[in-house]
Amino acid sequence: MGPAPRSKSTKPTEATDASSRNGKKSATAAATRKHSAGHPASFVVVANRLPVDRVTNPDGSSDWRSSPGGLVTALEPVLKSQGGAWIGWTGAADEDLDPFDHDGIEIVPVALSGQEIREYYEGFSNATLWPLYHDVVAHPEFHREWWDAYRKVNRRFAERAAEVAENGAIVWVQDYQLQLVPEILRELRPDLRIGFFLHIPFPPTELFQQLPWRREIIEGLLGADLVGFQTTGGAQNFSRLVRQRAHHPTQRGNIELPDGRRVLTRAYPISIQTREFYELAKDPKTKARAEEIRHDVGDPKHLFLGVDRLDYTKGIYQRLRAFGELISDGALDPAEAVFVQVANPSRERVEEYKKLRDDIERLVGRLNGEIGGLGRPVINYMHTSYGREDMAALYRAADVMVVTPLRDGMNLVAKEYIACRQDDDGALILSEFAGAARELRQAYMINPYDINQMKERMLEAATDSPRNKARRMRILRRQVFDHDIDRWAGNFLDDLNHFARSK
Repeated sequence: MGPAPRSKSTKPTEATDASSRNGKKSATAAATRKHSAGHPASFVVVANRLPVDRVTNPDGSSDWRSSPGGLVTALEPVLKSQGGAWIGWTGAADEDLDPFDHDGIEIVPVALSGQEIREYYEGFSNATLWPLYHDVVAHPEFHREWWDAYRKVNRRFAERAAEVAENGAIVWVQDYQLQLVPEILRELRPDLRIGFFLHIPFPPTELFQQLPWRREIIEGLLGADLVGFQTTGGAQNFSRLVRQRAHHPTQRGNIELPDGRRVLTRAYPISIQTREFYELAKDPKTKARAEEIRHDVGDPKHLFLGVDRLDYTKGIYQRLRAFGELISDGALDPAEAVFVQVANPSRERVEEYKKLRDDIERLVGRLNGEIGGLGRPVINYMHTSYGREDMAALYRAADVMVVTPLRDGMNLVAKEYIACRQDDDGALILSEFAGAARELRQAYMINPYDINQMKERMLEAATDSPRNKARRMRILRRQVFDHDIDRWAGNFLDDLNHFARSK
């Protein structure tokens, strides 16, 4: 069956510091002139990373190429049509580059020192905020020097945006690394229309209040006109926090500030380039590669697949343990069932991630040693990254996709799997703690903390009747094709324009 039709888509603490006052003056002055790369931009994206990666050519020279990813693809047409700019970090330490043009988009690099990478990025962003926002799956660390670095870097990003944006421009700030940017930017450039989108979960008040700098984060986000979240629950958590901790009135997503300004909070579930994934999986080369993959793992009757960044929030250990028990219990025949787990390398210098990798690799080794056959492991584990073509082939090859995060803002892997199905077949096992669970209700839902339930649902997904699988997948595919990333970006920007102009 073919795909469903596509649809159209109070001041921060640092303000009292002399250095911050000087920073404000310099940035405000810079905002009144053209920046070095060209004309001011009417649409500016501010993200931790740039939308380009450096590549080395055969002759040894270096160049830039567009980064893979739905966000870049979705915003690229808007950036090109409006003479837009993207502000972000190159990913390298101590690299101070001038702005440059890449394929019609102005690239504005922000430099980070090695110490700032350790303290702002690996520290406060990924060892404080990341675990705190993911229901404290791991223990967050609170260090004052990390917070100081986070403030300093956020101001640098805001100052670059203030310099680049033309009068009345739209500035869209992305994710948890830059939560102070909206307020700083509004102080520097009150003429701007500022949106913010959080790509990860926003925690309930009981968890967020652990953060010593909770007030500053709240006020930082309230600098935006529109604050978007993955789920309604995240938006409600933020509104509740603003009401209880900042004591600002809130009603139906509208927050009233003492100066009379209003801030809108709303859910915008992010999605993928659905049609592109479908067409990629449809390619005869992808089909041949999918068949090759199945042959390489022994042509199993049931091919289970997990694809994740190696992160303690993804529930990789739990799913592999459940699969191993299904084999040990005799519920699945090791001659007929194989699990392929792709774990993309992630934050490998962070101790928590080193430990996670060791734990998973020990588990895989033990299970293959106990229940695998000679030359036929029951778990094929790859700690590496694959391109889109290989990922599409894996999705097409898999009978059962296993997505079991302990907490996740959305989880686009689940949607990618659905988009790559060429017919109404396959099965998706999905954690109820993934943001995608609110949309993909026909998946085989599980509680990743309940190993017995996970085993039951994995067995059901593998052995369910073709008719039941087809009914579920048909509904899932319709949802993913009707709600793609273009619709997500369009809805957010339409609401930002309408709300900012109505005030």
